[in-house]
Amino acid sequence: MPLTNAEFEALLANPSKEIVGDLGWSEDEDHSPSVEFRAEVQSDAGWPLFVRGSYNQLAGALSYSLILKTTGRVYGLDLGKDHHNPTCDQVGEKHKHRWKEQFKDKEAYVPADITAPVTDPVAVWQQFCRESAITHHGNLSAPPPLQKDLFL
Repeated sequence: MPLTNAEFEALLANPSKEIVGDLGWSEDEDHSPSVEFRAEVQSDAGWPLFVRGSYNQLAGALSYSLILKTTGRVYGLDLGKDHHNPTCDQVGEKHKHRWKEQFKDKEAYVPADITAPVTDPVAVWQQFCRESAITHHGNLSAPPPLQKDLFL
């Protein structure tokens, strides 16, 4: 059964969502210049959730996605890449995806509450957690420095 708008709103607003432990970036499984992490999200409601982070310093692209295992991405933040909505409007390089029954996660909008730059993934993470009601009991490490010799 598909996720309803009301269920999504309850999931997002649930203040018991938490991640326990420190998080660190690891090499992308496709050996791209991206680094990534994945973290399970616990909650009193028992939603099967995890967060996936991805950062490509070379391209200046950062994404944090809240994923419901039974549905897919239900909420996300992208910095450094444009998005074309199903209604044919273009949103900028900073945008959020928010689940709606009609478009699932395909529609995005420009948020006012994310002010940290793409070059500061830790500060963006803190803002993402705060506005998505996730408490992180730990720290996200800074991404490793870009290895400039990757493409020589």
